[in-house]
Amino acid sequence: MKTTTSRDGTTLAYEELGRGPPLVLVDGALCRREFGPMPALAPILAKEFTVFHYDRRGRGDSGDTAPYATEREVEDLAAIFDAAGGSAFLYGISSGAVLALRGAASGLRVKKLVVYEPPFVLDDSHRMDPPDFQERIRAMLAAGDRDGAVKLFMKVVGVPSFGIFMMRLIPKVWPNLRAAAHTLPYDFAVLGDTQKGHGLPAELRETMSAITAPTLALTGGKSPPYLNQGAKAVAETVRGATFSIVPKQNHNVAAKAIAPVLRQAFAS
Repeated sequence: MKTTTSRDGTTLAYEELGRGPPLVLVDGALCRREFGPMPALAPILAKEFTVFHYDRRGRGDSGDTAPYATEREVEDLAAIFDAAGGSAFLYGISSGAVLALRGAASGLRVKKLVVYEPPFVLDDSHRMDPPDFQERIRAMLAAGDRDGAVKLFMKVVGVPSFGIFMMRLIPKVWPNLRAAAHTLPYDFAVLGDTQKGHGLPAELRETMSAITAPTLALTGGKSPPYLNQGAKAVAETVRGATFSIVPKQNHNVAAKAIAPVLRQAFAS
């Protein structure tokens, strides 16, 4: 593990793997260096890239300086870019995809950007259940109910009740989810007003319109339509961006499926 310091003094923990052009990975909700999709993906990509995989603010070994603001997470990403030499390829998944988009728009020297399924809900074809889940999760966290917050979040993102029950029985899964529960509002802030079916908010549309890096927006062939639409919205908003489908994959994209897509996208 290595560390660097963000602009507000927050310590950020990261791993540096492999040799080659620098590539920064950005996790989605509740994930960190040792938990989620990136631990399996990073070693595969490290065969061709120098991979920088970090704990987002409030997770794992990284600090969590208050008060939180999305701008601080963008500054965190900038600190990781500095550690990578100032410029890098950039890949983000789920809410991490939106953070990657915000980072690219902020002026980071992104060589190429790939995002996988930013979880936008842009029309009434998909309704969040319950619609006030963000407020409920915040209230649960304020009351110290981390288990309830994680359980509700998993329900909202489509994990069936039996799946949630099984998660609670797996020693290495539920404790990791519970430990990062307090960062769920951070992800809500990064997503902005994208969960109510009102279309892409003007704030995020303006942000994405500022991106100049070559951008590829991906979705899984087995993912629900609303996640397909989120990736398409990125491709339609970022100037010159392209859209592609990763066959036979859903939101939990397999490392072996996404790795060759990333290698091709980042080929010089």
